[in-house]
Amino acid sequence: MDIASIVGLVLGITAVVGGALLEGLQLGSIAQPTAALIVLGGTLGATVLSFPLKTLKRALAGIWRVLLEKNGSSTTMVDEILSYAIKARKDGLLSLDNRIPAASDDFLKKAMKLAVDGTDVKVLRDTMEIELDHIDEQGELDAKVFEAAGGFAPTIGIIGAVLGLIHVMENLSDPSKLGAGIAVAFVATVYGVGSANLIFLPFATKLKLRHRRQLAVKEMMLEGVISIMEGVNPKIIEEKLKGFLPLEDRQPMSPRAGQRAGRRAA
Repeated sequence: MDIASIVGLVLGITAVVGGALLEGLQLGSIAQPTAALIVLGGTLGATVLSFPLKTLKRALAGIWRVLLEKNGSSTTMVDEILSYAIKARKDGLLSLDNRIPAASDDFLKKAMKLAVDGTDVKVLRDTMEIELDHIDEQGELDAKVFEAAGGFAPTIGIIGAVLGLIHVMENLSDPSKLGAGIAVAFVATVYGVGSANLIFLPFATKLKLRHRRQLAVKEMMLEGVISIMEGVNPKIIEEKLKGFLPLEDRQPMSPRAGQRAGRRAA
């Protein structure tokens, strides 16, 4: 569970609703099913129209990634690659063949398979960079779905406001209906702007950040496999891989981590 995402979402919504209540508004004044239907339904329809169904399914899965998936530690991947480097330096590159099925990432498995099969370094890099470009494109699309929804929602909110005002103008002769129409008009705008800035756009930003970090880890995997193919010393490989890590994760590998890598290589 990503505590920061959940706390941010709850805090943002609570602050807006709580501020409205402190101003003396009744909860029923901002809980307007008609406005919610116009804004959320309209935003959903426009978003579905804008993207293929497969992309939408991936984006919906991104909701759970933002809220429930923890940020993984890249240092564990460094340890794993170092274990392969130590094994290859000790027993040769072909000794990694039986380690491929146990690799923790499909991208790493593919790169190691190509390396063990004797693929030229340049060919391997070109092949895996094509894979990286595809992964990058897919990850960007997930975030673009939420960005699009964040762009549609305020506009649909304005449409809801206009519809509410039309209802008001049609019933000027009946004062009892004016309040409901005006409420829908203003609440639809609040729903549109609020959902865009408290939900859709923050989700897009978080997905982008996660995607960039995951992409950096995969670039690190590729660099690690190529270094192993070139017979680079594992200590040099470790320093090279640390360049892909966030600054806060760039700690020297502990003796215990080195022992774990050595045991995995044995």
